[in-house]
Amino acid sequence: MLLNGVRSDGSSKEADPGIKGLERAMTSSLRGSVHLVADPANLDGSVEEVFRLMLGANCSRQMKAVPSPGPDRESVTAVVGFGGQLSGACVFRSSAPTAMSIAARMTGMEFGEVDDTVKDAIGEICNMLAGAWKGKVPDLAANCGLSVPAVITGRDYNLHVQSPEFQLHHAYSFDGAFFEVTIVCDSLQ
Repeated sequence: MLLNGVRSDGSSKEADPGIKGLERAMTSSLRGSVHLVADPANLDGSVEEVFRLMLGANCSRQMKAVPSPGPDRESVTAVVGFGGQLSGACVFRSSAPTAMSIAARMTGMEFGEVDDTVKDAIGEICNMLAGAWKGKVPDLAANCGLSVPAVITGRDYNLHVQSPEFQLHHAYSFDGAFFEVTIVCDSLQ
């Protein structure tokens, strides 16, 4: 019997070798699942699911480079961090017109500029993409948390990541609008 974390024999729940064994198995299973975690099909499936569900849009992966917004055009980037057995981030980047189109589909409103509602919509899309992606691998879903989205807007900026363990970077389009999604893994336990 367990009462306040202490068993009737005086031992604690944490001392149970079964719990420690399970923690070790979960830790090693994520490292052993790296082929699933880094599978590009999981990212593609996540993007397709989120855009179909939230925007009613069919997305397709682009095999060639997405047109760059250019240094004189505004772009919108959202970042959601991963913490736990996988450390890294999900990054969503688009032009301002694409961000406004996504927000319009989500809210039913029209936008003439990237305002707080557009930023919130892009942050939420990134958050859903990160959650859908990590949900594709059960061990990752159970052992990795998400940060609150951060949204960056501006012209002519780059995000730099130092030597990731792996990185998935894909370009997508829907209705002539283009965007990029990147999964960066800094470390995997």
